[in-house]
Amino acid sequence: MKDDKLYLIHITECIARIEKYVTGGREEFINSSLIQDAVVRNLQVLAESTQRLSDNLKNKIPEVDWKSISGFRNILVHDYLGVDVDRIWQIIQTDLPTLKAAINKFQ
Repeated sequence: MKDDKLYLIHITECIARIEKYVTGGREEFINSSLIQDAVVRNLQVLAESTQRLSDNLKNKIPEVDWKSISGFRNILVHDYLGVDVDRIWQIIQTDLPTLKAAINKFQ
């Protein structure tokens, strides 16, 4: 559980950075490759950290689709030319708040 706490902190920090980077809204995000790069990098790190969480902890947080996060990480890392910024924005708006709320219960 000690390692899980460290990874949960790391995930939380990535989410906080992403939230900070997108405070200018969708248009600023869509029009700024700098913001997109920062967000995508933090999504990569966040997803990598989720892969290192124990199965025991993941089983305690069933509302998070861990498999999809892992798959998304693989797309970001290996198919980066196919990354859709509209899909990234959707993830920021819908999936990150769910993940944030779920993991906050365990910190």
